[in-house]
Amino acid sequence: MESLPVPSVQAMVAATGGVDVPSRYLRPEAAADAVAVAGEDQIPIIDYQRLLLDHGEESARLHRVCQDWGFFQLINHSVPDDVVEGMKANIQQFFQFPAEVKKQFTQERGQLEGYGQLFVVSEDQKLDWADMLYLYTQPPEDRNFRFWPDQPANFKSTLDKYSAAVKDIADTLLATMAQNLGLEPEVVADTCVGGIQSVRMNYYPPCAQADKVVGFSPHSDSDLLTLVLQVNHVQACRLRGMAVGFPSSLSRVLLL
Repeated sequence: MESLPVPSVQAMVAATGGVDVPSRYLRPEAAADAVAVAGEDQIPIIDYQRLLLDHGEESARLHRVCQDWGFFQLINHSVPDDVVEGMKANIQQFFQFPAEVKKQFTQERGQLEGYGQLFVVSEDQKLDWADMLYLYTQPPEDRNFRFWPDQPANFKSTLDKYSAAVKDIADTLLATMAQNLGLEPEVVADTCVGGIQSVRMNYYPPCAQADKVVGFSPHSDSDLLTLVLQVNHVQACRLRGMAVGFPSSLSRVLLL
Protein backbone atom coordinates (compact mmCIF):
# COMPACT_ATOMS: atom_id res chain seq x y z
CA MET A 1 0.00 0.00 0.00
CA GLU A 2 1.17 3.51 -0.71
CA SER A 3 -0.07 7.10 -0.67
CA LEU A 4 0.48 9.55 -3.51
CA PRO A 5 2.72 12.53 -2.65
CA VAL A 6 0.93 15.80 -1.96
CA PRO A 7 2.21 19.29 -1.09
CA SER A 8 2.86 20.17 2.52
CA VAL A 9 -0.04 22.24 3.82
CA GLN A 10 2.22 23.90 6.37
CA ALA A 11 4.68 24.95 3.66
CA MET A 12 1.85 26.19 1.46
CA VAL A 13 0.49 28.36 4.27
CA ALA A 14 3.96 29.71 5.00
CA ALA A 15 4.47 30.63 1.32
CA THR A 16 1.07 32.19 0.63
CA GLY A 17 -0.12 33.32 4.03
CA GLY A 18 -2.97 30.85 3.78
CA VAL A 19 -5.38 33.37 2.28
CA ASP A 20 -6.24 31.25 -0.75
CA VAL A 21 -7.25 27.64 -0.22
CA PRO A 22 -6.77 25.35 -3.24
CA SER A 23 -9.95 23.67 -4.44
CA ARG A 24 -8.71 20.18 -3.50
CA TYR A 25 -8.93 21.19 0.16
CA LEU A 26 -12.35 22.83 0.04
CA ARG A 27 -14.97 20.54 1.55
CA PRO A 28 -18.55 21.84 1.23
CA GLU A 29 -19.73 19.34 3.81
CA ALA A 30 -17.48 20.92 6.46
CA ALA A 31 -19.55 24.11 6.71
CA ALA A 32 -22.80 22.17 6.88
CA ASP A 33 -21.59 19.75 9.54
CA ALA A 34 -22.87 21.08 12.85
CA VAL A 35 -20.62 20.03 15.71
CA ALA A 36 -21.33 20.09 19.42
CA VAL A 37 -18.34 20.82 21.64
CA ALA A 38 -17.81 18.24 24.37
CA GLY A 39 -16.01 19.02 27.60
CA GLU A 40 -14.17 16.58 29.80
CA ASP A 41 -17.29 16.03 31.90
CA GLN A 42 -19.23 14.66 28.92
CA ILE A 43 -16.83 11.88 27.90
CA PRO A 44 -16.84 8.68 30.01
CA ILE A 45 -13.85 8.30 32.33
CA ILE A 46 -11.96 5.12 33.17
CA ASP A 47 -9.41 5.09 35.99
CA TYR A 48 -6.48 2.94 34.89
CA GLN A 49 -5.07 2.47 38.40
CA ARG A 50 -8.39 1.09 39.64
CA LEU A 51 -8.34 -1.40 36.75
CA LEU A 52 -4.84 -2.52 37.75
CA LEU A 53 -6.09 -3.17 41.28
CA ASP A 54 -8.65 -5.56 39.76
CA HIS A 55 -11.42 -3.28 40.90
CA GLY A 56 -14.66 -4.99 39.84
CA GLU A 57 -16.64 -1.76 39.73
CA GLU A 58 -14.14 -0.12 37.35
CA SER A 59 -14.03 -3.20 35.13
CA ALA A 60 -17.83 -3.18 34.94
CA ARG A 61 -17.76 0.52 34.07
CA LEU A 62 -15.30 -0.19 31.25
CA HIS A 63 -17.63 -2.87 29.92
CA ARG A 64 -20.60 -0.50 29.89
CA VAL A 65 -18.61 2.27 28.24
CA CYS A 66 -17.38 -0.08 25.51
CA GLN A 67 -20.95 -1.16 24.82
CA ASP A 68 -22.60 2.27 24.98
CA TRP A 69 -19.91 4.68 23.78
CA GLY A 70 -16.94 2.93 22.20
CA PHE A 71 -14.52 5.58 23.48
CA PHE A 72 -13.47 7.06 26.81
CA GLN A 73 -10.96 9.16 28.70
CA LEU A 74 -8.27 7.17 30.49
CA ILE A 75 -6.98 8.86 33.65
CA ASN A 76 -4.23 7.88 36.09
CA HIS A 77 -2.53 5.91 33.34
CA SER A 78 1.02 4.61 33.58
CA VAL A 79 2.81 6.69 30.95
CA PRO A 80 5.34 8.78 32.93
CA ASP A 81 4.79 12.54 32.97
CA ASP A 82 8.19 13.28 31.46
CA VAL A 83 7.51 10.90 28.57
CA VAL A 84 4.09 12.43 27.85
CA GLU A 85 5.48 15.96 27.95
CA GLY A 86 8.52 14.90 25.93
CA MET A 87 6.29 13.46 23.21
CA LYS A 88 4.23 16.64 23.04
CA ALA A 89 7.31 18.85 22.88
CA ASN A 90 9.05 16.72 20.25
CA ILE A 91 6.01 16.58 17.98
CA GLN A 92 5.58 20.34 18.11
CA GLN A 93 9.29 20.94 17.54
CA PHE A 94 9.43 18.58 14.57
CA PHE A 95 6.67 20.38 12.71
CA GLN A 96 8.34 23.73 13.39
CA PHE A 97 11.56 22.68 11.67
CA PRO A 98 12.26 24.12 8.19
CA ALA A 99 10.67 22.25 5.29
CA GLU A 100 14.10 21.01 4.18
CA VAL A 101 14.55 19.16 7.48
CA LYS A 102 11.12 17.50 7.42
CA LYS A 103 11.52 16.49 3.77
CA GLN A 104 14.39 14.18 4.78
CA PHE A 105 11.73 11.86 6.17
CA THR A 106 9.27 12.06 3.28
CA GLN A 107 7.34 8.90 2.41
CA GLU A 108 8.85 6.78 -0.34
CA ARG A 109 7.01 5.00 -3.11
CA GLY A 110 5.35 1.86 -1.79
CA GLN A 111 5.60 3.07 1.82
CA LEU A 112 3.06 4.49 4.24
CA GLU A 113 5.66 5.43 6.83
CA GLY A 114 7.19 8.85 6.84
CA TYR A 115 6.30 12.51 6.48
CA GLY A 116 3.41 13.33 4.17
CA GLN A 117 -0.21 12.18 4.08
CA LEU A 118 -2.03 8.85 4.15
CA PHE A 119 -4.54 7.25 1.81
CA VAL A 120 -4.18 9.63 -1.12
CA VAL A 121 -5.04 7.31 -4.00
CA SER A 122 -5.94 9.66 -6.86
CA GLU A 123 -4.91 13.04 -8.23
CA ASP A 124 -8.37 14.52 -7.87
CA GLN A 125 -9.56 13.34 -4.45
CA LYS A 126 -10.20 15.90 -1.73
CA LEU A 127 -7.32 16.38 0.68
CA ASP A 128 -7.06 16.89 4.43
CA TRP A 129 -5.84 20.23 5.73
CA ALA A 130 -2.98 18.62 7.61
CA ASP A 131 0.55 17.28 7.48
CA MET A 132 1.50 14.02 9.13
CA LEU A 133 4.38 11.87 10.34
CA TYR A 134 3.51 8.17 10.46
CA LEU A 135 5.80 5.54 12.02
CA TYR A 136 5.70 1.86 12.95
CA THR A 137 6.75 1.62 16.60
CA GLN A 138 6.04 -1.92 17.87
CA PRO A 139 7.42 -4.52 17.72
CA PRO A 140 10.86 -2.89 17.68
CA GLU A 141 12.10 -5.11 14.85
CA ASP A 142 9.48 -3.56 12.54
CA ARG A 143 10.84 -0.06 12.98
CA ASN A 144 12.31 1.64 9.92
CA PHE A 145 14.65 4.27 11.33
CA ARG A 146 14.99 5.77 7.87
CA PHE A 147 11.79 7.67 8.73
CA TRP A 148 12.50 8.39 12.40
CA PRO A 149 13.65 12.02 12.83
CA ASP A 150 17.02 12.58 14.46
CA GLN A 151 15.85 16.01 15.58
CA PRO A 152 14.92 16.85 18.31
CA ALA A 153 17.84 14.90 19.74
CA ASN A 154 15.71 12.79 22.09
CA PHE A 155 12.92 12.10 19.57
CA LYS A 156 13.81 8.43 19.08
CA SER A 157 14.39 7.61 22.76
CA THR A 158 11.21 9.37 23.87
CA LEU A 159 9.08 7.67 21.21
CA ASP A 160 10.61 4.32 22.20
CA LYS A 161 9.57 4.86 25.84
CA TYR A 162 6.14 6.16 24.87
CA SER A 163 5.36 3.28 22.52
CA ALA A 164 6.39 0.70 25.13
CA ALA A 165 4.28 2.39 27.80
CA VAL A 166 1.13 2.60 25.69
CA LYS A 167 1.62 -1.02 24.61
CA ASP A 168 1.44 -2.03 28.27
CA ILE A 169 -1.75 0.00 28.65
CA ALA A 170 -3.30 -1.54 25.54
CA ASP A 171 -2.43 -5.05 26.75
CA THR A 172 -4.08 -4.40 30.12
CA LEU A 173 -7.20 -2.88 28.58
CA LEU A 174 -7.61 -5.71 26.09
CA ALA A 175 -7.18 -8.33 28.82
CA THR A 176 -9.87 -6.62 30.90
CA MET A 177 -12.18 -6.35 27.90
CA ALA A 178 -11.70 -10.06 27.22
CA GLN A 179 -12.58 -10.96 30.80
CA ASN A 180 -15.67 -8.76 30.58
CA LEU A 181 -16.75 -10.84 27.60
CA GLY A 182 -16.21 -14.07 29.49
CA LEU A 183 -13.04 -14.90 27.55
CA GLU A 184 -9.58 -15.83 28.67
CA PRO A 185 -7.16 -12.88 28.19
CA GLU A 186 -5.02 -15.04 25.91
CA VAL A 187 -7.85 -15.20 23.36
CA VAL A 188 -7.43 -11.52 22.50
CA ALA A 189 -3.66 -11.60 22.91
CA ASP A 190 -3.35 -14.46 20.43
CA THR A 191 -5.23 -12.49 17.79
CA CYS A 192 -2.61 -9.73 18.09
CA VAL A 193 0.34 -11.97 17.24
CA GLY A 194 1.98 -10.53 14.15
CA GLY A 195 0.20 -7.22 14.59
CA ILE A 196 1.86 -3.83 14.71
CA GLN A 197 1.62 -0.62 16.69
CA SER A 198 1.88 2.60 14.74
CA VAL A 199 1.97 6.25 15.75
CA ARG A 200 0.43 8.97 13.64
CA MET A 201 1.42 12.57 14.46
CA ASN A 202 -0.86 15.18 12.87
CA TYR A 203 -0.26 18.90 12.36
CA TYR A 204 -3.19 21.16 11.46
CA PRO A 205 -1.97 24.54 10.11
CA PRO A 206 -4.11 27.64 10.64
CA CYS A 207 -6.58 28.26 7.82
CA ALA A 208 -8.30 31.50 6.79
CA GLN A 209 -11.30 29.41 5.71
CA ALA A 210 -11.32 26.94 8.55
CA ASP A 211 -15.05 26.32 8.20
CA LYS A 212 -14.50 24.99 4.67
CA VAL A 213 -11.68 22.49 5.24
CA VAL A 214 -11.31 19.21 7.12
CA GLY A 215 -8.20 18.35 9.10
CA PHE A 216 -8.86 14.61 9.26
CA SER A 217 -11.49 13.01 7.02
CA PRO A 218 -14.31 11.15 8.82
CA HIS A 219 -13.39 7.50 9.19
CA SER A 220 -13.65 4.36 11.28
CA ASP A 221 -10.31 3.08 12.54
CA SER A 222 -9.45 -0.36 11.22
CA ASP A 223 -7.16 -1.23 14.12
CA LEU A 224 -8.06 -2.97 17.35
CA LEU A 225 -7.47 -0.08 19.74
CA THR A 226 -6.65 3.60 19.20
CA LEU A 227 -5.09 5.81 21.87
CA VAL A 228 -5.13 9.57 21.29
CA LEU A 229 -2.77 12.03 22.97
CA GLN A 230 -3.81 15.66 22.56
CA VAL A 231 -0.67 17.75 22.11
CA ASN A 232 -2.29 21.17 22.51
CA HIS A 233 -5.77 22.57 23.04
CA VAL A 234 -6.93 22.72 19.45
CA GLN A 235 -10.25 20.85 19.31
CA ALA A 236 -9.21 18.66 16.41
CA CYS A 237 -10.93 15.43 17.39
CA ARG A 238 -14.55 14.63 16.57
CA LEU A 239 -16.37 11.65 18.00
CA ARG A 240 -19.94 10.96 16.93
CA GLY A 241 -20.37 14.58 15.87
CA MET A 242 -18.75 16.12 18.97
CA ALA A 243 -15.57 18.22 18.89
CA VAL A 244 -13.45 17.05 21.79
CA GLY A 245 -10.88 19.21 23.54
CA PHE A 246 -9.41 19.05 27.02
CA PRO A 247 -8.24 21.88 29.31
CA SER A 248 -4.71 22.02 30.68
CA SER A 249 -5.84 20.32 33.88
CA LEU A 250 -6.36 17.12 31.85
CA SER A 251 -3.19 17.29 29.78
CA ARG A 252 -2.29 13.71 30.77
CA VAL A 253 -5.55 12.17 29.63
CA LEU A 254 -5.49 9.52 26.91
CA LEU A 255 -8.57 9.22 24.73
CA LEU A 256 -9.43 5.75 23.49
